[in-house]
Amino acid sequence: MAVRDGRAVERADALAGEEPMEVRAAGPGQEPARVAVTMRTPGHDFELAVGFLVTEGLLAPGDLAGAAYCDEAGDQRHNVVTVRSRAPFDLGAAERNFFATSSCGICGKAALESVSVRCPPLADGVRIEAATLLSLPAAMRAAQAVFDRTGGLHAAALFEPDGRLVVLREDVGRHNAVDKVAGRLAMDGADGSGRLLMVSGRLSFEIVQKAAVARIPVICAVSAPSSLAVEAAESLGVTAVGFLRPGGFNVYSRPERVVA
Repeated sequence: MAVRDGRAVERADALAGEEPMEVRAAGPGQEPARVAVTMRTPGHDFELAVGFLVTEGLLAPGDLAGAAYCDEAGDQRHNVVTVRSRAPFDLGAAERNFFATSSCGICGKAALESVSVRCPPLADGVRIEAATLLSLPAAMRAAQAVFDRTGGLHAAALFEPDGRLVVLREDVGRHNAVDKVAGRLAMDGADGSGRLLMVSGRLSFEIVQKAAVARIPVICAVSAPSSLAVEAAESLGVTAVGFLRPGGFNVYSRPERVVA
């Protein structure tokens, strides 16, 4: 039932899908180890699994050997993904066995240090025109096909410095959308060097960490960053842009990349 202008009407509605997905990983000669379970919107599952392992520091992109659904899972086959590595998988690192919810991101870790992935700070290099930044929200929104039908998904979009869209992914979890983008890059044998990431919603520490591992130097959000996100961005050499909307934006770290 929908209520509009004081009237109740019966009508069908399209809802965003949300299902659990288990991520497993294995190296040569190893049995797949369960690493995590995440609530996600089905679609681009291999990208999500690969991107998650890469951005959490559990898999080097160059070691990726492939990803597949698990046949032994029966009816839940498409909810279990195994990622194969060319190098031995560190089972000790996989001991951080946690549950990622669509609402709050990675949960249940003992300390902030266990979230932080060590990676060298990003080089300066890229320069972005302010006009290009201002064009990104509309470009991302125009490409959100599933959001148009459901109104219930986050998006992450990778752009070239001139504003051309490279890839966009949607998911009920904003961190999942970023992992899908990072996974696509890893599966293509590329990284985010010299590119920009635009995300719907707020800019969290976790998103900054994931983008930095994917070597994306500029991250933009339509809402506010957290204090820890700004601290991480400054430390990792990432330009963090918040409140990116028609008419303006705020730059919270490494402003030298933005040509005002």
